[in-house]
Amino acid sequence: MFRLRLSEPGFALVQLLLIVFSCTAKQLLCKRRGEPEMPQLAKDGEIMLGAIFSFHSSWKDRQDSFMRKPHLNFRDFQFAQAMLFAIEEINNSTDLLPGITLGYKIYDICGSIARGVRVALALANGNENISTLSEAPCSRPGQVQVMIGETSSTPSMAIATVNGPFHIPLISHFATCACLSDKTKYPSFLRTIPSDHYQSRALAQLVRHFGWTWVGAIRSNNDYGNNGMATFTENAQQLGICLEYSVPFFRTDSADKIQRITQIIKSSTSKVIVAFLSLMDMDVLIHELSRHKLTGYQWVGTEAWIFDSQTASMDTHHILDGAIGLSIPKAHVSGLKEFMMDVKPLKASGTDIFTEFWETMFSCRFKSGITSADTQRECTGQEDLSKVQNSFTDMSLMPIINNVYKAVYATAYALHNILQHLKKVHFKTKDGDEVYFTEEGDPPAKYEIVNWKRRKTDIVDFVTVGLYDASLPVGQQLIVQNDSLLWAQNSHQVNSIQEPKTFKCDICSKCYSKSSAAVTCENTCVKKEAVFLSYEEIMGVLLTTASLLGTCLTIIVAFIFFRYRNTPIVRANNSELSFLLLFSLTLCFLCSLTFIGQPSEWSCMLRHTAFGITFVLCISCVLGKTMMVLMAFRATLPGSNVMKWFGPVQQRLSVLGFTLIQVLICILWLTISPPFPFKNVKELKDKIILECALGSAVGFWAVIGYVGLLAFLCFLLAFFARNLPDNFNEAKFITFSMLIFCAVWITFIPAYVSSPGKFSVAVEIFAILASSFGLLFCIFFPKCYVILLKPDKNTKKNMIGRGVSYRYWLPL
Repeated sequence: MFRLRLSEPGFALVQLLLIVFSCTAKQLLCKRRGEPEMPQLAKDGEIMLGAIFSFHSSWKDRQDSFMRKPHLNFRDFQFAQAMLFAIEEINNSTDLLPGITLGYKIYDICGSIARGVRVALALANGNENISTLSEAPCSRPGQVQVMIGETSSTPSMAIATVNGPFHIPLISHFATCACLSDKTKYPSFLRTIPSDHYQSRALAQLVRHFGWTWVGAIRSNNDYGNNGMATFTENAQQLGICLEYSVPFFRTDSADKIQRITQIIKSSTSKVIVAFLSLMDMDVLIHELSRHKLTGYQWVGTEAWIFDSQTASMDTHHILDGAIGLSIPKAHVSGLKEFMMDVKPLKASGTDIFTEFWETMFSCRFKSGITSADTQRECTGQEDLSKVQNSFTDMSLMPIINNVYKAVYATAYALHNILQHLKKVHFKTKDGDEVYFTEEGDPPAKYEIVNWKRRKTDIVDFVTVGLYDASLPVGQQLIVQNDSLLWAQNSHQVNSIQEPKTFKCDICSKCYSKSSAAVTCENTCVKKEAVFLSYEEIMGVLLTTASLLGTCLTIIVAFIFFRYRNTPIVRANNSELSFLLLFSLTLCFLCSLTFIGQPSEWSCMLRHTAFGITFVLCISCVLGKTMMVLMAFRATLPGSNVMKWFGPVQQRLSVLGFTLIQVLICILWLTISPPFPFKNVKELKDKIILECALGSAVGFWAVIGYVGLLAFLCFLLAFFARNLPDNFNEAKFITFSMLIFCAVWITFIPAYVSSPGKFSVAVEIFAILASSFGLLFCIFFPKCYVILLKPDKNTKKNMIGRGVSYRYWLPL
């Protein structure tokens, strides 16, 4: 015998498969597996809405709740009440869905993914057994038109996966994981709370706003925490923020693991902690940190816990004093609080959710639930809710409660106009809240920045000190009122965050605040070494020297050609192209200098485009001269008039046409996705590589590819013309120069791709210089040799004579 253990997601998948198989099996009945899932709250209607909440933290708590003190989750019970209130308003409305009654089925999944899948299937297909012999199909239309919930991201992902094939929308009020915006995986998921895609970026900007460049981080070890922290870390690095540690935490972690987290915080030098934690995880963590009295840290929090009054009331050791973070903007729903305070137990049987709520609120038992061993007093059902102060009567979660309210109204507006899709609703609630969804199914991202301020009475106020609006232009999204902030240990001044005396970071800056009462940090940090190919290092000096040497040699050759411009060897084969070729070679040598030095926005755009255009100009001239050799030979054939079609004008136009194509490629590259300066912090652990990112890799390789195409065409034509008779033939030297050129750039590709950091830049410079020197030496130096050392060969008779060796010179 053996026992197979499955994780909750695995168990949920097995349940789904069993249900599908039982529907397709050749049996008399199409039936579910296990006991039917019954809603905790239900009411019939002409159109049914489903809802999935977690009234209990575990299924065991729910099963045992009537044998011991109940553990009802007041937060989710508030969410359910908001849904009932919205449905009641809509049913009583004469403008929205007139004459149609909305009903509901509300389930408790106790935070379980497996139960969430079972409940989603129950809402989709119902609980009835259907005979396959009857006319009713096993697969039927959804029992509900929409599902509201779930509160957490991970259960919402499982439920949305099940709902997708049925096209039943799931609208969550508090599932914020950015992964849920992926419409390929979750096509029917929407939410009335912003995605963490924006919250993570806002948190990074908030931390950088206060000059905190050395921080620690704790995240929930689930989809919400891991995805959110990954985005925060990426944005923090771009803003010059270093993370000393980033540790995962889950409320069910072992005592040893929690102890290790506590030890990491104690031994760390950073005094700012970014907590991307769910509410329940934060409650457990605060309990543990309180035991060790870890006070004096500046906490930065997410919307999950930063404005929760229950978390504040649990913080009896002032661990979180002065915490700052993002919250959903404050909201008000007229009439909702009065509706909630009017809750009454439906019956005194002790078996329904309202009875459990009542017994939890007043720590009493209805008579039918009292046992002989029970010491609790008896409930009368007439107790006064207004005299109770707890998380249910506290309305600090009204922004989230309002999200449930808006989800129900979004459904009603979509149903009101059956042709209008739910994703396209756009309306305002009676209290002025604007409701609509983006293409990803998310609402507009707006947050309030709240600061914890503890009164002398030990009550924590959540004070709004700023705003974040993702719809505004970059640089204007974050607004913080620094003067009204209260920091850790109830200080009115920004804390001197103790950065270590030596740590390596992207950008190191002293702590600062715009507040006049700010304290400046005295500690300094050691910057990571910025690595780039500079003019000061040996490699940079050698490459610069080679570039200037090539430029000088090209100018000298141009001067020689100009001095002897009327001689036959210079006048041969279009001297105009020769001077244009020398000009383009000069630019080729000089453009290599743009690759040396610290990358900037302009140098990144200039270096590749200047290289591409100058090299095409150069190769176009060589290609023109090669074609001239072929045409000149064909012109000697009897009756040929080919030179009429490839004279000096046509040669100029061909060079211009080839070059303009490269100019067009470069313009498209710079317009669509230009190169830009980039800080590579991943390649080397203790250094930052300053480099130019390509922007569009397609644009870069298009430029290189076009140069290679012209070079190959030039090599091909020169190769075919290499054995043509006549002293006029220079094709052999062009062939050799193009062979060098192509060899250099073919070896460049693997060397460039595999070279790290500044060495890839050096490889590209070397390729530019080597190919430029190859063209200069092979094409021009033989001519200079004849002009300067063999002037007797530089005659018209020698140029046109046959049988005269041309080993020492090349007519151009």
